[in-house]
Amino acid sequence: MAEGEDMQTFTSIMDALVRISTSMKNMEKELLCPVCQEMYKQPLVLPCTHNVCQACAREVLGQQGYVGHGGDPSSEPTSPASTPSTRSPRLSRRTLPKPDRLDRLLKSGFGTYPGRKRGALHPQVIMFPCPACQGDVELGERGLAGLFRNLTLERVVERYRQSVSVGGAILCQLCKPPPLEATKGCTECRATFCNECFKLFHPWGTQKAQHEPTLPTLSFRPKGLMCPDHKEEVTHYCKTCQRLVCQLCRVRRTHSGHKITPVLSAYQALKDKLTKSLTYILGNQDTVQTQICELEETVRHTEVSGQQAKEEVSQLVRGLGAVLEEKRASLLQAIEECQQERLARLSAQIQEHRSLLDGSGLVGYAQEVLKETDQPCFVQAAKQLHNRITRATEALQMFRPAASSSFRHCQLDVGREMKLLTELNFLRVPEAPVIDTQRTFAYDQIFLCWRLPPHSPPAWHYTIEFRRTDVPAQPGPTRWQRREEVRGTSALLENPDTGSVYVLRVRGCNKAGYGEYSEDVHLHTPPAPVLHFFLDGRWGTSRERLAISKDQRAVRSVPGLPLLLAAERLLTGCHLSVDVVLGDVAVTQGRSYWACAVDPASYLVKVGVGLESKLQESFQGAPDVISPRYDPDSGHDSGAEDATVEALPPFAFLTIGMGKILLGSGANSNAGLTGRDGPSASCTVPLPPRLGICLDYERGRVSFLDAVSFRGLLECPLDCSGPVCPAFCFIGGGAVQLQEPVGTKPERKVTIGGFAKLD
Repeated sequence: MAEGEDMQTFTSIMDALVRISTSMKNMEKELLCPVCQEMYKQPLVLPCTHNVCQACAREVLGQQGYVGHGGDPSSEPTSPASTPSTRSPRLSRRTLPKPDRLDRLLKSGFGTYPGRKRGALHPQVIMFPCPACQGDVELGERGLAGLFRNLTLERVVERYRQSVSVGGAILCQLCKPPPLEATKGCTECRATFCNECFKLFHPWGTQKAQHEPTLPTLSFRPKGLMCPDHKEEVTHYCKTCQRLVCQLCRVRRTHSGHKITPVLSAYQALKDKLTKSLTYILGNQDTVQTQICELEETVRHTEVSGQQAKEEVSQLVRGLGAVLEEKRASLLQAIEECQQERLARLSAQIQEHRSLLDGSGLVGYAQEVLKETDQPCFVQAAKQLHNRITRATEALQMFRPAASSSFRHCQLDVGREMKLLTELNFLRVPEAPVIDTQRTFAYDQIFLCWRLPPHSPPAWHYTIEFRRTDVPAQPGPTRWQRREEVRGTSALLENPDTGSVYVLRVRGCNKAGYGEYSEDVHLHTPPAPVLHFFLDGRWGTSRERLAISKDQRAVRSVPGLPLLLAAERLLTGCHLSVDVVLGDVAVTQGRSYWACAVDPASYLVKVGVGLESKLQESFQGAPDVISPRYDPDSGHDSGAEDATVEALPPFAFLTIGMGKILLGSGANSNAGLTGRDGPSASCTVPLPPRLGICLDYERGRVSFLDAVSFRGLLECPLDCSGPVCPAFCFIGGGAVQLQEPVGTKPERKVTIGGFAKLD
C-alpha cells in the first residue's frame, strides 16, 4: 500500500517537473537576443521597447560605422574581468573599423576628436537598426550611454538558467587556463573568483577588502536603476516621454510641462494593468485554445486554397497557350494558302512567257500558221491566233508579276496583346469607397451616397454597415447592422430612430473579395418624426408677390409696385406689407419636425409656426398698407394684443435677414407677423445651410435648430389650443426651400379651414 502511494507521489512530482520544464522551454524564445540568438546578457532597452545585449549593440554600432558611442549605460566600476586578456569572447570577435576608415569617420563628424567642439551646431544623431522592428531607432547623441539597462530581464534570465541548469558550473574569470570553478562573486568588481583569486584581488588593508562576496553568477547588476544622464537613482516616471527620470531630470528644461508621476504610482498602475491583462488571458485559456485550433484549420485551408489557386492559374495559362497555339495554326494556314495561290499565278505567268520564246509554244505555232497559202483557211485559223498574240504582246509591253512576293499584310501587331499579357495580374479588391458628405444626410430616412477612388478596381456590389453610437455599449465586440449586395453607389436606410446618432461605413466587393471599409461618417437624425407638407398658395397674402414652385416646396417673394408705393409712407410711420404663406398641414398632437433652407440674400424672412385660427383671421382681413385708412395698431398684424398678459403667444417665428439670424434675449423672444423684437437685448448668428423646426404640441414649445449639426438656436413657448400650421413670412425679397423627404410621400390627411382633404 505504501509502495503504491510512493509511486503515485513520484508520478505527480515527475508530471510537475515535466510541466515546469515545458513551460521554461516555451519561455526560452522570449529570453533570446534577436542579434546573437543567445540568452540576454546585460540587456539594454531601446526606445522602441525592444531589448538587445549590450555587447551586441556595441558590435552593431561598430559595424554601422559609429565610433565613440558605445558607452556603458550602467556606468559601473571597472572590473578586473574587463581587461583585454579576459574580455568577453563576443567582444573579441567583433571586427573593428580600419584606421583609415576611423580617421575618415572622425573627420566627417562622428565621435569626438581633438579640435572638435562638443555641442556643435549640427549634433550627430545615432540611429540603431533594431532587428525586431526591422527599422532604424533614434538613440540620440549619447548613443548606448543614454539607454537603461533591463535589470528585470536579467533576473528572469538568471532564474531561467538556474531552473534548467543552463551553462553548467561557473568558472573563475581571473584564473589562468584552465580556470577553476568559481566559489565567490563580487558585485563591485563585477567578476567571479575562485578562493585564491578573490584573495589576490582583494588584499587585506585595502578598500577592495571591504567588498562583500556573493554567490558566483554570470550577470552582475547594480543595486538600483540609475539615470544614464545624471547617475542618480530614478524616482519618477515621465508619462509624456514614457521614460524613467531622476530628480535632476525632473527640473531640467527637457521635461518642462510634462506630466510626471512618482515611480511608485507608475509601478502600481502598470502592475495592475499587466495583472488584469494576464488574468484575462489566463481566464480565457479555452478561447485561446479554440483560436489556436481555428488558426491551425486556417493554415490547412490556406495550404489547400493555395494549391488550388496554383492549379487554376496553371490551367488558365495553359488555356491561353492553347488559344495561342490554335491561333498560330490558323494564321500559318492562311499564309500557306496565300502563298500557294501566288505561286500558282506566277507559275502560269511563267508558262505564258515561255510560250513566247522563238520556236516554242505560241510563237512556233504562229510561224507555222504563217506558212499557210490557202487564204480562207488562213483567215479562219489566224483570227483566233491574232487575239492571243495581241494579248501576249500587251503583256510583254506592260509587264508586271501576277502576284507580289511581299507578305507584309500578314504581319501581326501584338503590341496591345503584349501589353495586356505584361499587365496580366491577379484581381484586386476594390479600394475603400469615399462617402459623398455633400449628398449624404438624414431626414425622414437616411440617404447614403459614395463613390470609388479613380484608379480603384470595379466593385460588383457593396456592403453597408451602420449602428447607433448613443446607446450604452454592450459587452463583447461592437455589433453592426448590415445590408448586403447593394447595387449602385447610393442606398436608403429606412425607419431610423429619431434623436439618434448613426455611424455608417461602406465597402465594395468583387470576384477577388471584400475591400477596405470607408471612413466612418456620423449622421444625426431629427429629434422628432418628420412632418411632410406642401406650401399652400390659397392661404397666402399678397399672392401677386409670391411665386410658389410647381412641386409646392419652394416660394419666392418678389417686391412689386404696391411695396414701392408703400415705401413713400415710411416716414409717416406706416409699416411695410408682409407676405405670408402657410403649409397645407395642421398639427394637433405629438411632436413634429421639418427643415427648410433660406436664401442668404433674403432681405427679411420669418420662419415658424402659428395657430391656424389666428392665421385665418389674418387672411380674411388682410391689411392694405397703401390705403391711408390703414391703422397699423388695429391688431391684425400679430394677434398678440388680443391675449392677456399670462396667455401664450399664438405665433413663434425666427427672424432671418441678410445671411444672419436675429436671436432675442430669452425664450420669449418671438414675434408676430410684423415682429417687434427688442433690439437692445438681441444678437445675431450666421445663417446655417438648413434650419430645423421642432414642434412639441403637448408641451406647447417650439425649437429652432441648425439642421446640419442639430445645435439649438432658440426655444419659444406657443399657444397650442388649436391646430398649428407651419408659416413663412417675407418682408421685401426672399426665398425659402423646404427640404424634400427622402422616402416616398405617404398618404396624408390635411386639415385646413375646417374641412378634411385626403391627399
